[in-house]
Amino acid sequence: MKKTALVIMAAGVGSRFGKGVKQLTPVGPRGEMIMDYSIRDALEAGFNKIVFIIRKDLEEEFKNLIGYRIEKIAETAYAFQEKSDLPEGFTCPPEREKPWGTGQAVLSAREILSEPFAVINADDYYGKEAYKKIHDYLIEDRAEDGRMHICMAGFRLGNTLSDNGGVTRGICEVENGALCGIRETRGIFKTKDGGAAVTGEDGQEISLPLDNLVSMNMWGLTPAFMDSLEEGFVDFLRNLPEGEIKKEYLLPERIDRLLKEGKVKVDVLETKDSWFGVTYQEDREAVTEAFKALTAAGVYPDGLYTREHNKVNTF
Repeated sequence: MKKTALVIMAAGVGSRFGKGVKQLTPVGPRGEMIMDYSIRDALEAGFNKIVFIIRKDLEEEFKNLIGYRIEKIAETAYAFQEKSDLPEGFTCPPEREKPWGTGQAVLSAREILSEPFAVINADDYYGKEAYKKIHDYLIEDRAEDGRMHICMAGFRLGNTLSDNGGVTRGICEVENGALCGIRETRGIFKTKDGGAAVTGEDGQEISLPLDNLVSMNMWGLTPAFMDSLEEGFVDFLRNLPEGEIKKEYLLPERIDRLLKEGKVKVDVLETKDSWFGVTYQEDREAVTEAFKALTAAGVYPDGLYTREHNKVNTF
């Protein structure tokens, strides 16, 4: 069986979430986190290694709440995203508060990944379909054509909105199942009539098609991609304006650049599953109700693990 890894980005501070760390928020019937469901879905799809990308200051709490439990059922590794982890010749400005974004997050796992891998956000629920499609894609052999072959899960925009505020989505341009371009779009909100829109510079609503495919930072990548990701990080840092302390090196932006340079082919694997996640504090109740409904429908068992024994009982 070909080895594949699930990489979970869980180092984000979550400034919009308020107090607490949203990646560790219990939302399941027996206190499960969204990550518990993501890991279950990934293992069922065929992934056999779990890599957590976390902050060093969260390591003890993280392992106590989920890490030690997952170590009992799958090969598990940890990578630490630190703002000081930079390529040779660069130093972090002392005024910078946060790490450098999703591109740096994935790079932080470069020493522990030698197999194809999927990347997800810790606080997003993606559904089962995308894991299966990405896993099957990663274990397929492909003819050499001078480009890296990677993939992404394409979600319909209408299935990825929050009832509690605007969200950022990567709006995708797709042709014949392949990604042609991706545009990070902030402030997408659900309209009163159930549509999707952003606010233009003139203050007017600009409608967006609900069936437009968007990226939810769920990618299928290869170890070879890491070299290109690191090259891009060097270029990003070299061209950073003096005094800039907030700009982030984003995975979708690097992939978009590689697309424009003809160095990568990104196959878009469409899923009709609905996303949900804890972007805002107010989202927690809706997410909790969603997992109750999935449990009642038999999609998941009543409790992914028994808390009293701190172990998974149904994987």
